[in-house]
Amino acid sequence: MDGSPVGINAAMTGTDVATYTRERPGVSAFELEDGVIYHTYSTFARGLDVLWSQYQWLDRAPRGRNESAFWWRRHDEYDNSPSSADGAQHNLFG
Repeated sequence: MDGSPVGINAAMTGTDVATYTRERPGVSAFELEDGVIYHTYSTFARGLDVLWSQYQWLDRAPRGRNESAFWWRRHDEYDNSPSSADGAQHNLFG
């Protein structure tokens, strides 16, 4: 068993890491017209936030969602040192 958080979650749901990370929640919309089914929309992962109203409330709270993972920063929280190309270069992963 993988001892990482993802590995632990996978084991708790009775699967392996590869399957656990491949299967994610999502929403899709379909249209049936003249006997033909059209796939009109899909969203997954953070695209589902709009459906869970608690996130809209948390986004307005003083500490937001209070998540520890990387998230967008306010404009005045970016590093503006000359080494970061005048603040124009932002690395998503730290």
